Amino acid sequence: MAEQPSGFKDLLIKMMSRRWYITAMVLGGFMFIIGGMFFAILSKSSIEGEWKELLLLLLGAFIGSYGKIIDYWFSDTDKDKMLVQKMDEEDGVTLSHTNDMKETNKPFAPLMPDVFVQAAQRTAELTVIDHQREYELEKDQQEHEQEMEKLEFEHHAHRQCEHVWGDADGDGHMECQNCGLLQEEYKG
Repeated sequence: MAEQPSGFKDLLIKMMSRRWYITAMVLGGFMFIIGGMFFAILSKSSIEGEWKELLLLLLGAFIGSYGKIIDYWFSDTDKDKMLVQKMDEEDGVTLSHTNDMKETNKPFAPLMPDVFVQAAQRTAELTVIDHQREYELEKDQQEHEQEMEKLEFEHHAHRQCEHVWGDADGDGHMECQNCGLLQEEYKG
């Protein structure tokens, strides 16, 4: 008679025995601490402050572990159902199925909520507008500086000129024949 494969069955048995041992250790430690606390209360023994703090820390840690154990034993996980189904299929007779498994696909939740995406887009738009304003301001500043340099150059050129006044174009205004400065604008 051929021996039936038992790989998944052995795996499940080992997993479950480890889980039982861990559960027994955590629950045993929890019960030991609670029992010790009741014994100390009933015997009216005094406990120093440091030991009370340590005892409360241990109790808090065990309560967290106790919660995890309760979650494990009383929640149906799809992984466990799949393991049992594979173990059933191994011997050729399927007694369990995964059609009744809860839908594990969670609804789509974006990594970044829409509010953050919209705020980032608005910030990008404002940044573009700010950069455009800075560019226009710098451009205006450069044009202003160039105009000032031009005026300074013209003023300096007129100061160096030995003006020879005359009305060469016949418009009735006297201008310098060398630099073109109008005599009315000359302040020297």
